[in-house]
Amino acid sequence: MRKVILKAAALALIVSLLACAFAGCGKKDATKDEEGRTIVSVGNWPAKSNPQYESMNERKTRFEKANPDVSIRPDEWTWDRKTFYAKAAGGQLPIVYQTGFTEMPEIISSEYSADISEVLSKHGFDGMLNEDILEVISKDGKVYALPNSTYVLGLAFNTELMKSAGLMEADGTPKQPKDWNEVADFAVKIKKATGKPGIVFPSSGNYGGWMFMPVAWSFGVDFMEKDKDGKWQATFDTKEAVKALQYIKDLKWKYDVLPSTTLIDGTEYNKTFATGNAGMMIAAGDVPTKVFQYGMKPDHIGMMAMPAGPKRHVTLLGGGVYCINANATEDQIDAALRWLETAISFETTEEFKTNTKNYLDQCVETNQLVGVKGMSMWSDKAESQAWSNKLVDDMANSNINHVRLYNEFVADCPADIQPEEPVCAQELYAVIDSLIQEVLTNKDADCAKLLKKANADFQSNYLDNLTY
Repeated sequence: MRKVILKAAALALIVSLLACAFAGCGKKDATKDEEGRTIVSVGNWPAKSNPQYESMNERKTRFEKANPDVSIRPDEWTWDRKTFYAKAAGGQLPIVYQTGFTEMPEIISSEYSADISEVLSKHGFDGMLNEDILEVISKDGKVYALPNSTYVLGLAFNTELMKSAGLMEADGTPKQPKDWNEVADFAVKIKKATGKPGIVFPSSGNYGGWMFMPVAWSFGVDFMEKDKDGKWQATFDTKEAVKALQYIKDLKWKYDVLPSTTLIDGTEYNKTFATGNAGMMIAAGDVPTKVFQYGMKPDHIGMMAMPAGPKRHVTLLGGGVYCINANATEDQIDAALRWLETAISFETTEEFKTNTKNYLDQCVETNQLVGVKGMSMWSDKAESQAWSNKLVDDMANSNINHVRLYNEFVADCPADIQPEEPVCAQELYAVIDSLIQEVLTNKDADCAKLLKKANADFQSNYLDNLTY
């Protein structure tokens, strides 16, 4: 009876495979259309409800006219770790897709992003990319992505709340807290003057761990290191980490400057700040794009430098990248890079200038703050960053002094600039989230015990299981 069942199962499998073959299962997408044009599918395409939808379609029309050998195919799929690896394994990724810096080590190891070193060289990119960023997107001397946004973390603040607390100069320049102790002091003053929480700190959705990184680093924390055998070891069961976590705990129980809501993910983090329910938050320079939807006016948003810690003055380097599908043909890789160059260019081509101007016009029209400058993805050889920065100044729609300290911090950073942790960064953030939740809900939480267990769990659950 068992043999009969096995034979039946085997026959069913053969029939299924044959049916799949005739139906074209697993068949690769066409790389050329009926006109012989190279097809390039582009992920993260804005939906019709997105303010950028029309300008993206106009960009597509101009590009295809200038590049008649290429057909751009919009794809609204956006990065989601839960779906990415299934789509990648099934060959369903768009030719061009976006992701974050933290994902690059695993994506490169999994061979889901094409080596674009040769085509970058062909297009004149040699020596043009910022060396700090090049390190994030490369392995063994080969480049696997092109940055589309770069940032360093600083402090965002509500100008109205800061002003009420006496923490703004007459010209709109904020007073800059030099260290984390002064941040706590500022937060106390804001709450005393306005009744609003002086600062918000996230605790879920990996946001807590992400924002905790520069705080911990500034206290002297090293989260991981390679041993002599090349294996990663968790190293944050230390007195420095205890002090850093205690600082977050003190914001709640000693200074009483945090919102009453404890479970705060990225959406709630930005919403709390945007609705005037927190005076400050650690943030990247893209904060205007995350708060305008809640009605926060450009004049109410400010940015300043990251404070120093007791051991280091350090900030986190992060950003997003464009990857090109590893299954792409040489023609698709070249066409994809041509498409990307219309928005990411070290040269000030007319197309680059048009697309940059269109983007900023959309920001102004949708009442987003224009004035914050990002960290340059380019080396000093590139001309595009200076042009873009001047355009941002020309189109600024608020008092430029509100963001001047952050812009100066980015331009000539006096702090150490540190990339996100080299492996399992998102998993580490989730672990830290749980620690932050515990210290914010339990006044008697023991930071040392929590960190000891978290360090051991992170090692056994993640670092010991690394495959890249």
